[in-house]
Amino acid sequence: MKLTGSCHCGAVSFAFQAKDLTPEMVDCNCSICSMSGYVHLFIPHDDFTLITGQDALSSYTFGTGQADHLFCKTCGVKSFYQPRSHPEAWSVNYRCLDDNSALNPTIRKFDGQNWEKAPPLR
Repeated sequence: MKLTGSCHCGAVSFAFQAKDLTPEMVDCNCSICSMSGYVHLFIPHDDFTLITGQDALSSYTFGTGQADHLFCKTCGVKSFYQPRSHPEAWSVNYRCLDDNSALNPTIRKFDGQNWEKAPPLR
């Protein structure tokens, strides 16, 4: 099933193939995820297409610098980014999907505040 999403202003838009309509998603309590209310849906790079907004994206890294947080320069929303936990996939913000009613996710809590001690995300 093809799903689409975007940032708040629509400058950044994307599409992906959802192969699983009951995916496990992650609610992380690290500083950036908890402040932004991000819910992770991991999509393999090959299943994801950036439709618009390559030039509208701004990159932010912190800590280890392994995650590439991508924000819309206009509205500031992070609709997807490259997580360090899944280098082969994008993390799409479930809350940025145009219509998330097709999915019936299970949302798992992840202790990102204690990343080094937490069981790995997989």
